[in-house]
Amino acid sequence: MLRRFISTTEVKNTYRYLDTQKKYEIIKTVLLFAVSISLFIAGYAATETRNNLLTVVAVLGCLPASKSLVSAIMFCRFHSTSEKVHQAVAALDEHTDTLYDLVFTTQKTNYFIAHASLVGADLVLYTEDKKLDKKALEDHLHDMLKKAGIKKVNIGIFSELKRYTDRVNILLNTGCEEYPDTALVIESLKEISL
Repeated sequence: MLRRFISTTEVKNTYRYLDTQKKYEIIKTVLLFAVSISLFIAGYAATETRNNLLTVVAVLGCLPASKSLVSAIMFCRFHSTSEKVHQAVAALDEHTDTLYDLVFTTQKTNYFIAHASLVGADLVLYTEDKKLDKKALEDHLHDMLKKAGIKKVNIGIFSELKRYTDRVNILLNTGCEEYPDTALVIESLKEISL
């Protein structure tokens, strides 16, 4: 459990990641603020004045606590992929590289992707948000992947679950070549998502 507070790399973008990470971020935030407050109280109790070294440490301790609070607020804005979607796409997890609960943030918009499959050089994304600007997200992902040194990935974004699963199954059945940068694409997507 302590390992999860420090690093999320093992569980990031697995099913229910956003919901469980939200809890960890809230607990971490409360603990960090509690440490700062307790240091301030201990310093005040010992010296009967605010002007002591523990007050400085407590104030500096508010910096990581505040950063954790921002992260907790970001996680609270989103929910994990629904159980209905998970049941529909679970079979794909065995045959292709998949990711759940991707949140891509830009300066203007946040994009939530419930499930992503990488089949050969095709990155197929499913969103439960019917109003998502697919073109803007596609451009953003192409830019981010290009910065990571990934040359050519075809991106398809679907908001209808049946069309998404059909597209992935078609790609799997056509026998696509193994993409040489599969691990780099997966890591890059994890890096640029919440």
